[in-house]
Amino acid sequence: MKKYQDYNPRKKEITPLKEAFEELLQTYKLKDRFNERKIVSAWGEMMGKSIASRTSSIYAKDKKLFVKLTSGPIKKELMMNKSRILNIIEEKFGKNVIEDITFL
Repeated sequence: MKKYQDYNPRKKEITPLKEAFEELLQTYKLKDRFNERKIVSAWGEMMGKSIASRTSSIYAKDKKLFVKLTSGPIKKELMMNKSRILNIIEEKFGKNVIEDITFL
């Protein structure tokens, strides 16, 4: 009796965990959402303690970042420096991750 061939659809070669994770995100089309979550979690690190302490909530949706602030003057200051904040995000996370920021 003839034995069955070894059929395994998985890749045989070894891949680094980072590459495997990137491939997983692309396969399930989760890369954009993953990057948005990384930006939300890194907001305090990027903007500093004074702005982070006055941020009541932050979320991202459809490549747009929504930041709710408790201080009017800081909100006005951030609105005037919106392009600079977008440049900081672009340097850290790459282009086209966040296209616009709305301060609430």
